[in-house]
Amino acid sequence: MNRIKLTLPTYFPFYTELSIRITDLNYGGHVGNDVFLALIHEARQQYLLSLGYRELSFAGVGLIMADIALEYKRELNHLDIVRISVAAADIDKLGFDLYYKAELITNEGLIMAAKAKTGMICYDYALKKKVSIPEEAIAKLTHS
Repeated sequence: MNRIKLTLPTYFPFYTELSIRITDLNYGGHVGNDVFLALIHEARQQYLLSLGYRELSFAGVGLIMADIALEYKRELNHLDIVRISVAAADIDKLGFDLYYKAELITNEGLIMAAKAKTGMICYDYALKKKVSIPEEAIAKLTHS
């Protein structure tokens, strides 16, 4: 079986640290795939806010997630603190990719827990169609 293998950027301009809650655990006693995706979603929101944006207010347009790839490396458990780093790359006419590096914070250092990529498309929700990425947003994404 072929596995997803993501190659991450070398530089991540943003990170946030999130604590794993008891309600984040699945029946196996660890963070499940749905919560990993929610952690990525939270990191994306915080990254956009750091640039002065929101998903529905991205330099005059909206954003919609076109795809996601998530490569699991390690379990996360109750009270773990995870650092999620975010970087933008692969900017084209309609959107860009966001890469995520989720690392467990330990006394010995950071341990890779997951890698992820989301494809973000600029979208006009009123017109229900894809639109070009604003130049202002390109400048912020490439200089963050």
